[in-house]
Amino acid sequence: MEFRTIIEPFRIKSIESVKFTNLEDREAALVAAAYNVFRLRADDVLIDLLTDSGTGAMSAAQWGALIQADESYAGSRSFYRFEAAVRDLTGFEYIIPTHQGRAAERILFHTVLQAGQIVPNNNHFDTTRANIEFEHAEAVDLVIAEGRVPALVHPFKGNVDLAALERLLQERGDRVPLVMVTVTNNSGGGQPVSLENLRGVRALCDAYRKPLFLDACRFAENAYFIKRREPGYQDRTPKAIAQEMFALADGCTMSAKKDGLANIGGFLAMNDATWAEQSRNLLILTEGFPTYGGLAGYDLEAIARGLEEVVDESYLRYRIRSIEYLGEKLSGAGVPIIQPPGGHAIYIDARALLPHIPPLQYPGIALVNALYVEAGIRGVEIGTVMFGLHPDGSETPAAMDLVRLAVPRRVYTQSHIDYVAEAVIGVAAMRDRLRGYRIVSPPKVLRHFTAEFAPVEDGVGA
Repeated sequence: MEFRTIIEPFRIKSIESVKFTNLEDREAALVAAAYNVFRLRADDVLIDLLTDSGTGAMSAAQWGALIQADESYAGSRSFYRFEAAVRDLTGFEYIIPTHQGRAAERILFHTVLQAGQIVPNNNHFDTTRANIEFEHAEAVDLVIAEGRVPALVHPFKGNVDLAALERLLQERGDRVPLVMVTVTNNSGGGQPVSLENLRGVRALCDAYRKPLFLDACRFAENAYFIKRREPGYQDRTPKAIAQEMFALADGCTMSAKKDGLANIGGFLAMNDATWAEQSRNLLILTEGFPTYGGLAGYDLEAIARGLEEVVDESYLRYRIRSIEYLGEKLSGAGVPIIQPPGGHAIYIDARALLPHIPPLQYPGIALVNALYVEAGIRGVEIGTVMFGLHPDGSETPAAMDLVRLAVPRRVYTQSHIDYVAEAVIGVAAMRDRLRGYRIVSPPKVLRHFTAEFAPVEDGVGA
């Protein structure tokens, strides 16, 4: 007998109570947070879909590994366990632990970038772009055209536009120290990159003698999409596919808070001995000794075990299907989302849902705030607030205005997801009542984290 229902491949052994609030409480909390859900107290959030980064639930095996951790300052056995797990998966020679992914990005870019240089990618996420621009370099997005059309169905909308990459390397290749590819493509809706496309990027990198790095924080989800969607890979394991992905690259940055199934940590890995030595020197200056990199021994143990668990096919089947389930409920009710659903989140097309709100009045913020007030759900804007500000201080609408509902790993049940669907559909029904926002306190970088907002009807326009 074959069953259609895909159940969670785990049992729950410990629970955490959540706090229920009323609408008046949430309205007051949002005002106190200056209409920025990043500034809310987590205790005032019922279902937290702000991010899937570091918010997952660890397994019994991970908790058990924590007890056995070695907290020696230098040369701890926990580091060597971590190093072996990363090398088994990635094949890279030099493994440098960091306290999270953005630290790996900062060390890499400070090591290899000079002012005026260019880093191409399918889509840079916020911290990646910010770390590049902090070095006075340019982050260039080269995702395929299909990846910029939310409603279009394409199996690999995270693919790099190979023709555009080749033009860039032909015309300005002397300014490109490395090429990056983000798997899955977070800014573009959690969309995967095919192995065929990665091989195409590798060929161009070889032709123009450029190293290729992966932003690999959701590598396992990308591998599972390849297994499901790319011809010839249906009989391969997710781990084998992931190893083939890494074999096409010269290095990677990784936030282990995603597909490392850990609450903190990350790493920078590469094959270049000179870059590795320079990176380790910077690590010692800002993170810690190279065998702990700003992490406790128990964090290294949790990551090592998480990297083994995340490529389990039953876990990935459940993970991807749970996101699809939410996407089907929303699209079936007419809510515009990025199609097909991504690996870790549903991305609502706020610009399509709220066409009466101009991009520079931040329709994503309007939708995020309405979801919190009406249902206690916290999502995040992936749009003009996050990507519309340029290094020279000017602002233009982002390519898309999205709201990401990022589902933490192994945390919420199907009833939680049903509640989310009901809430989103309810807010969509009252879309005409939503109004835009303006920024009243604009940080210079990564403004979505700390900016203060006000509804446009309460003051001047955007």
